[in-house]
Amino acid sequence: MIRDATAADVPALVTLERRCFETDRLSRRSFRHLLTRGNASLLVDDADGGITGYSLVLYHRNTSLARLYSFAVDPGHQRRGIARALLERSEGAARNHGAVAMRLEVRVDNDRAIGFYERAGYRRFATYPGYYEDSVDATRLEKKLVAHLPAELASVPYYAQTLEFTCGPACLMMAMKALDGGITLDRMLELRLWREATTVFMTSGHGGCGPFGLALAAWNRGFQVEVHVSEGSNLFVDSVRSAEKKEVIRLVQADLLREIAGTGIRLSYAPLSLAAVKSRYNRGRIPIVLVSAYRLTGDKAPHWMVITGFDSRFVYVHEPYVDVEEGETETMCIGIPILHGEFERMMRYGRSKHYALLVIGPKREKP
Repeated sequence: MIRDATAADVPALVTLERRCFETDRLSRRSFRHLLTRGNASLLVDDADGGITGYSLVLYHRNTSLARLYSFAVDPGHQRRGIARALLERSEGAARNHGAVAMRLEVRVDNDRAIGFYERAGYRRFATYPGYYEDSVDATRLEKKLVAHLPAELASVPYYAQTLEFTCGPACLMMAMKALDGGITLDRMLELRLWREATTVFMTSGHGGCGPFGLALAAWNRGFQVEVHVSEGSNLFVDSVRSAEKKEVIRLVQADLLREIAGTGIRLSYAPLSLAAVKSRYNRGRIPIVLVSAYRLTGDKAPHWMVITGFDSRFVYVHEPYVDVEEGETETMCIGIPILHGEFERMMRYGRSKHYALLVIGPKREKP
């Protein structure tokens, strides 16, 4: 019987840990902490009052990723389906917790465990050098716990950004292509949009694109545009330390706002509710949102995503950045599911809780 672990199980868990692992063992104190104060799920297989296996899943408070931190089945009870049942229950617990993917590490020399996880649908995506106490490398694996929105059901075509700082242009390209099939998505357009919309400076690299520059780029190509930002937004100013660079960002944004004032772009300093965003999407508009990528990947950089679907639990987005070094492919970045509540939290960026969202509408009628 698989059930949630209790404090009474700790002695048996410590004994099982010693039977299964020679190094990197969890201590009695660790088990107690995880049961009482840890952000985790600890499941055990209880057979006739004895613990024959356990599964420990950790949750990061700020992301939709779960981590299978430790997993063990008593050597004397293996090949009885216990591991498979524990893993399935652990994945269910992670889904109920709001996780959309599970990651784990396995010793590179543990072919049996790697094969078990791969048969369960996990894929290798990276190697962690010297991960274990004895300096053996770890193979990193991941499994999507919630199905992505199929590409054929997404109303927005996909385009992967080709540079680290062009997520905004890539998202705008996807939105415009969804509304005007005649647009060609290529690197020339990506770079042209970036030149038009860049803030000049951001973090330690090339300038990212703010909502005002992207809005003007879309407007100048004939599209209807709404901009929703938080009051008094000076986006990205806090991302640089130099007072001179801060002033440049402010001047660029002030100039863009003056230009917007001479257009028909609808500018609002009141954030939209998720229900209002969904309503616009259902009317054929394409929302582009600036998110805190930290809540999804652990990366603290601001990041643009394009919304490509909704259902009762999830917002589906196209992620323009394909992390090839982490083993990602374009397919994995299409129609990513994010729980409604989690997505609403992601829509606030930085210590100042900035908000920025564009809604791109069909092309305007020519006068």
